Amino acid sequence: MIGRIPWPLGPDTITGGWHTRSRDLVSIAAHIGSKLLLPKNASTKDRFTFIWLAFDAMIHFSFEGSFLYLSVLGRQVNTSTGPFAEMWREYAAADFRWGNADPGIVSLELLTVLGAGPICCYILKQLVNDDPARHFWIVVLSTAELYGGWMTFCPEWLTGSPNLDTSNWLYLWVYLVFMNVIWVGIPIWLMYDSYHYIAQAVRLNRASIKSKTA
Repeated sequence: MIGRIPWPLGPDTITGGWHTRSRDLVSIAAHIGSKLLLPKNASTKDRFTFIWLAFDAMIHFSFEGSFLYLSVLGRQVNTSTGPFAEMWREYAAADFRWGNADPGIVSLELLTVLGAGPICCYILKQLVNDDPARHFWIVVLSTAELYGGWMTFCPEWLTGSPNLDTSNWLYLWVYLVFMNVIWVGIPIWLMYDSYHYIAQAVRLNRASIKSKTA
Protein backbone atom coordinates (compact mmCIF):
# COMPACT_ATOMS: atom_id res chain seq x y z
CA MET A 1 0.00 0.00 0.00
CA ILE A 2 1.11 3.58 -0.56
CA GLY A 3 1.95 4.59 2.95
CA ARG A 4 2.17 2.12 5.78
CA ILE A 5 3.91 1.90 9.15
CA PRO A 6 4.62 -1.69 10.19
CA TRP A 7 4.25 -1.50 13.98
CA PRO A 8 5.46 -4.60 15.84
CA LEU A 9 3.59 -4.68 19.13
CA GLY A 10 3.26 -8.39 19.71
CA PRO A 11 4.63 -9.76 23.00
CA ASP A 12 7.20 -11.93 21.20
CA THR A 13 8.42 -9.23 18.80
CA ILE A 14 12.10 -8.55 19.39
CA THR A 15 12.18 -5.49 17.16
CA GLY A 16 9.30 -3.57 18.75
CA GLY A 17 11.49 -1.17 20.74
CA TRP A 18 13.86 -0.60 17.81
CA HIS A 19 10.97 0.11 15.48
CA THR A 20 9.23 2.47 17.90
CA ARG A 21 12.43 4.47 18.35
CA SER A 22 12.92 4.60 14.57
CA ARG A 23 9.37 5.83 14.05
CA ASP A 24 9.82 8.48 16.74
CA LEU A 25 13.08 9.66 15.17
CA VAL A 26 11.35 10.01 11.80
CA SER A 27 8.61 12.11 13.42
CA ILE A 28 11.12 14.30 15.25
CA ALA A 29 13.19 14.80 12.09
CA ALA A 30 10.06 15.88 10.19
CA HIS A 31 9.16 18.40 12.91
CA ILE A 32 12.70 19.82 13.05
CA GLY A 33 12.71 20.13 9.28
CA SER A 34 9.55 22.25 9.39
CA LYS A 35 11.16 24.54 11.97
CA LEU A 36 14.37 24.98 10.01
CA LEU A 37 13.15 25.15 6.43
CA LEU A 38 9.74 26.83 6.43
CA PRO A 39 9.40 30.63 6.73
CA LYS A 40 8.66 31.82 10.26
CA ASN A 41 5.32 33.21 9.10
CA ALA A 42 4.23 29.87 7.58
CA SER A 43 0.66 28.95 8.48
CA THR A 44 -0.19 26.11 10.85
CA LYS A 45 -1.75 24.27 7.90
CA ASP A 46 1.45 24.52 5.86
CA ARG A 47 3.53 23.36 8.83
CA PHE A 48 1.29 20.35 9.33
CA THR A 49 1.47 19.56 5.62
CA PHE A 50 5.27 19.82 5.68
CA ILE A 51 5.59 17.56 8.73
CA TRP A 52 3.21 15.00 7.24
CA LEU A 53 4.93 14.92 3.85
CA ALA A 54 8.41 14.73 5.39
CA PHE A 55 7.22 11.86 7.61
CA ASP A 56 5.51 10.26 4.61
CA ALA A 57 8.66 10.46 2.48
CA MET A 58 10.89 8.98 5.17
CA ILE A 59 8.45 6.11 5.74
CA HIS A 60 8.33 5.41 2.01
CA PHE A 61 12.11 5.41 1.59
CA SER A 62 13.13 3.65 4.82
CA PHE A 63 10.43 1.22 5.98
CA GLU A 64 8.73 0.53 2.66
CA GLY A 65 12.03 0.71 0.82
CA SER A 66 13.31 -2.05 3.07
CA PHE A 67 10.28 -4.19 2.23
CA LEU A 68 10.89 -3.65 -1.46
CA TYR A 69 14.53 -4.68 -1.14
CA LEU A 70 13.52 -7.82 0.78
CA SER A 71 10.88 -8.75 -1.81
CA VAL A 72 12.63 -8.57 -5.21
CA LEU A 73 15.26 -10.65 -7.05
CA GLY A 74 14.08 -13.86 -5.43
CA ARG A 75 14.08 -12.52 -1.86
CA GLN A 76 11.11 -12.49 0.49
CA VAL A 77 10.51 -11.28 4.02
CA ASN A 78 9.78 -14.73 5.45
CA THR A 79 13.22 -16.08 4.53
CA SER A 80 15.27 -12.94 5.22
CA THR A 81 17.15 -11.89 8.34
CA GLY A 82 17.78 -8.59 10.11
CA PRO A 83 15.67 -6.05 12.00
CA PHE A 84 13.67 -4.89 8.97
CA ALA A 85 12.84 -8.49 8.07
CA GLU A 86 11.73 -9.16 11.65
CA MET A 87 9.59 -6.01 11.60
CA TRP A 88 7.87 -6.95 8.34
CA ARG A 89 7.38 -10.55 9.44
CA GLU A 90 5.38 -9.24 12.39
CA TYR A 91 3.16 -7.23 10.07
CA ALA A 92 2.88 -10.24 7.76
CA ALA A 93 1.24 -12.09 10.63
CA ALA A 94 -1.76 -9.84 9.98
CA ASP A 95 -1.49 -9.74 6.17
CA PHE A 96 0.28 -12.83 4.85
CA ARG A 97 1.03 -11.26 1.45
CA TRP A 98 3.78 -9.11 2.92
CA GLY A 99 5.77 -12.14 3.96
CA ASN A 100 5.92 -13.98 0.64
CA ALA A 101 6.58 -11.16 -1.87
CA ASP A 102 3.06 -11.10 -3.30
CA PRO A 103 3.36 -9.61 -6.84
CA GLY A 104 0.43 -7.26 -6.35
CA ILE A 105 1.85 -5.82 -3.14
CA VAL A 106 5.36 -5.53 -4.58
CA SER A 107 3.97 -3.74 -7.64
CA LEU A 108 2.23 -1.17 -5.44
CA GLU A 109 5.36 -0.71 -3.34
CA LEU A 110 7.42 -0.05 -6.47
CA LEU A 111 5.11 2.88 -7.18
CA THR A 112 5.24 3.93 -3.55
CA VAL A 113 9.00 3.98 -3.11
CA LEU A 114 9.99 5.15 -6.60
CA GLY A 115 6.99 7.42 -7.27
CA ALA A 116 5.27 8.69 -4.13
CA GLY A 117 8.51 9.18 -2.20
CA PRO A 118 10.09 11.56 -4.74
CA ILE A 119 6.79 13.42 -5.18
CA CYS A 120 6.68 14.02 -1.42
CA CYS A 121 10.18 15.53 -1.60
CA TYR A 122 9.21 17.73 -4.56
CA ILE A 123 6.17 19.08 -2.70
CA LEU A 124 8.38 19.78 0.33
CA LYS A 125 10.62 21.88 -1.91
CA GLN A 126 7.57 23.75 -3.20
CA LEU A 127 6.39 24.37 0.36
CA VAL A 128 9.76 25.81 1.31
CA ASN A 129 9.56 28.13 -1.73
CA ASP A 130 5.87 28.88 -1.07
CA ASP A 131 5.06 27.74 -4.60
CA PRO A 132 1.27 27.42 -5.05
CA ALA A 133 1.84 24.82 -7.79
CA ARG A 134 2.27 22.36 -4.93
CA HIS A 135 -1.50 22.02 -4.73
CA PHE A 136 -1.58 20.18 -8.07
CA TRP A 137 1.05 17.71 -6.88
CA ILE A 138 -0.70 17.27 -3.54
CA VAL A 139 -3.80 16.16 -5.44
CA VAL A 140 -1.68 13.77 -7.53
CA LEU A 141 0.03 12.30 -4.46
CA SER A 142 -3.19 12.00 -2.45
CA THR A 143 -4.95 10.27 -5.34
CA ALA A 144 -2.07 7.80 -5.65
CA GLU A 145 -2.09 7.02 -1.93
CA LEU A 146 -5.85 6.50 -1.84
CA TYR A 147 -5.67 4.29 -4.94
CA GLY A 148 -2.85 2.30 -3.39
CA GLY A 149 -4.88 1.65 -0.26
CA TRP A 150 -7.91 0.60 -2.29
CA MET A 151 -5.92 -1.79 -4.47
CA THR A 152 -4.22 -3.26 -1.40
CA PHE A 153 -7.43 -4.32 0.30
CA CYS A 154 -10.22 -4.45 -2.31
CA PRO A 155 -8.97 -7.73 -3.87
CA GLU A 156 -8.99 -9.27 -0.39
CA TRP A 157 -12.51 -8.07 0.38
CA LEU A 158 -13.80 -9.44 -2.92
CA THR A 159 -12.32 -12.88 -2.24
CA GLY A 160 -13.22 -13.22 1.45
CA SER A 161 -9.91 -11.89 2.85
CA PRO A 162 -8.00 -15.19 2.69
CA ASN A 163 -4.68 -13.47 3.45
CA LEU A 164 -5.85 -11.32 6.36
CA ASP A 165 -5.92 -12.47 9.98
CA THR A 166 -8.88 -10.63 11.49
CA SER A 167 -9.32 -12.98 14.44
CA ASN A 168 -6.76 -11.12 16.57
CA TRP A 169 -7.80 -7.65 17.79
CA LEU A 170 -4.23 -6.34 17.56
CA TYR A 171 -3.78 -7.48 13.98
CA LEU A 172 -7.22 -6.21 12.94
CA TRP A 173 -7.57 -2.86 14.70
CA VAL A 174 -3.94 -1.75 14.99
CA TYR A 175 -2.10 -3.34 12.07
CA LEU A 176 -4.84 -3.51 9.42
CA VAL A 177 -7.13 -0.62 10.38
CA PHE A 178 -5.22 2.07 12.27
CA MET A 179 -1.94 1.87 10.37
CA ASN A 180 -3.74 2.09 7.04
CA VAL A 181 -6.56 4.53 7.78
CA ILE A 182 -3.96 7.25 8.46
CA TRP A 183 -3.13 7.14 4.74
CA VAL A 184 -6.81 7.55 3.96
CA GLY A 185 -7.87 10.37 6.28
CA ILE A 186 -4.92 12.73 5.78
CA PRO A 187 -4.75 12.39 1.95
CA ILE A 188 -8.51 13.08 1.74
CA TRP A 189 -8.08 16.24 3.81
CA LEU A 190 -5.07 17.38 1.76
CA MET A 191 -6.92 16.72 -1.49
CA TYR A 192 -9.98 18.61 -0.25
CA ASP A 193 -7.88 21.59 0.81
CA SER A 194 -5.90 21.72 -2.45
CA TYR A 195 -9.04 21.30 -4.55
CA HIS A 196 -10.55 24.39 -2.93
CA TYR A 197 -7.34 26.36 -3.46
CA ILE A 198 -7.17 25.41 -7.14
CA ALA A 199 -10.90 25.97 -7.73
CA GLN A 200 -10.78 29.39 -6.10
CA ALA A 201 -7.75 30.40 -8.16
CA VAL A 202 -9.46 29.31 -11.39
CA ARG A 203 -12.65 31.19 -10.49
CA LEU A 204 -10.74 34.35 -9.63
CA ASN A 205 -8.79 34.11 -12.88
CA ARG A 206 -12.00 33.67 -14.88
CA ALA A 207 -13.62 36.64 -13.10
CA SER A 208 -10.54 38.74 -13.86
CA ILE A 209 -10.65 37.82 -17.55
CA LYS A 210 -14.38 38.60 -17.76
CA SER A 211 -13.90 42.00 -16.11
CA LYS A 212 -11.16 42.91 -18.60
CA THR A 213 -13.28 41.93 -21.61
CA ALA A 214 -16.48 43.49 -20.37
